[in-house]
Amino acid sequence: MSSTRPASEAAPSVAALAEKAPPIALPAGTGTLAQDSEWFLVKHENRWHELRLHDYPDIYSITGLYEKIVYDVLKCHSPEVVRDELIAAIKQAGQDPATLTVLDLGAGNGIVSEELSRAGIGASEKGGFIGADLLPEAAEAAERDRPGLYDEYVVGDITDLPPAQETKLETTKPDVLICVAALGFGDIPPEAFMAAFEQVTEGGWVAFCIKDEFISEEDRSGFSKLIDELIDAGTLKIVREKKYIHRIAMSGKPLEYIAYIARKAGN
Repeated sequence: MSSTRPASEAAPSVAALAEKAPPIALPAGTGTLAQDSEWFLVKHENRWHELRLHDYPDIYSITGLYEKIVYDVLKCHSPEVVRDELIAAIKQAGQDPATLTVLDLGAGNGIVSEELSRAGIGASEKGGFIGADLLPEAAEAAERDRPGLYDEYVVGDITDLPPAQETKLETTKPDVLICVAALGFGDIPPEAFMAAFEQVTEGGWVAFCIKDEFISEEDRSGFSKLIDELIDAGTLKIVREKKYIHRIAMSGKPLEYIAYIARKAGN
């Protein structure tokens, strides 16, 4: 298994895609909003449109818009932080990252897998990438922006996939589950994370990041309890942990996340 895109045909960088996006604006007053309520304006087809930062279908439909607002304007660092932590753990374990197959949960238009690919993960005939996202617009954007990156792209609720989609996951046997900046706000609930976790081979890697509030005692998302239970049961063994700035909010406030790299020790 390997990417259908030749190694010499790397996708455009995040910065290059951001340059293709239409003009955007951050109106006054957006700085008081909660993280999952932030919105902005984009000028598309000669009209200004209001979009929430979590209006993923609409954002993915415009080339470079996701890169521009999230990475250029709001300075998101999560893909490279999780990538670097994962690479360090893999090399410390003496594994060849090129041979690994990655299940990218909440794959979107492929930014995270592209970062892993540039770092040499999944580069051999044995390795590769499987995307998984609820939205068909995400899969379409991934093929538009990063053609050939994914060997397979599963679209739908990972807890209740059609048989053909389920077979794609069962036959690829991923060695790595990665989920970046998609947990805690309802986009990927704990049940979906666990469905993906169960697809990973025993001894495989689990790499994810999550906002600090979702692993606190006040958490209502279910992730704090889930992670604690997995660790207590011995099925998830944390090997690296890093607190960092995910991005800035529209208020200018830094948003703190924690990156985890773990090994799967059982279902």
